[in-house]
Amino acid sequence: MIEARPFAGLGGADHGWLRARHHFSFAGYSDPARMGWGRLRVWNDDEIAPGTGFDPHPHRDMEIVTYVREGAITHRDHLGNEGRTVAGDVQVMSAGTGIVHAEYNLEPVATRIFQLWIVPDRRGAAPSWGTRSFPRAGREARFEVLASGRPGDAAAGALAINADAAVLAATLPAGGALRHALAPGCMAYLVLARGAARVNGVALGARDGAAISGEEALAIEAGAGADAELVLVDVAAA
Repeated sequence: MIEARPFAGLGGADHGWLRARHHFSFAGYSDPARMGWGRLRVWNDDEIAPGTGFDPHPHRDMEIVTYVREGAITHRDHLGNEGRTVAGDVQVMSAGTGIVHAEYNLEPVATRIFQLWIVPDRRGAAPSWGTRSFPRAGREARFEVLASGRPGDAAAGALAINADAAVLAATLPAGGALRHALAPGCMAYLVLARGAARVNGVALGARDGAAISGEEALAIEAGAGADAELVLVDVAAA
């Protein structure tokens, strides 16, 4: 089953400095039918104005993965971690027993991110933060694992998270195709960062989502007009 979730139908809010769209219930947007997808609890599509951002605030017992689509995001936390993550790259924060952090767009242009929250396998882990570069050229016509809690993925270069889940991304040239097998018994959620594509015959446009279950593999074809960039979460059921 693949359920398309068009960008135009997502919840959201416009705070002036922050324009946010929510694939699942979050903050002031509540939809009982969209409380998450397996252990994936949040997928926010945020646009942050230059010179603004999220002041220090706490998190606990959540794996938070930020995929930067355009611009850059600068992170600071009470543990002393600080870093700048640029477009195409990823940062991971394991909130664990508790972390207080801030995220700012210190760039002269708007920053656009996907931020994903995944429920951890266990509560009370030590909090941590990390970032890594993932050049888009290295994932052309294939999915690269960006963050994962599954055996072997960290050794292959993925950022580690404390959850039975994997966050992947791929770039696909206009008219190109790829096939991706899904982990048995898992659910998946896919969003197009840009471009258009068909996923097992279901049409998706830029920033549309697709809730996927009961599929053994995904056959993805990019539209003819432009390259496609895809972000996928393969996650255990709740």
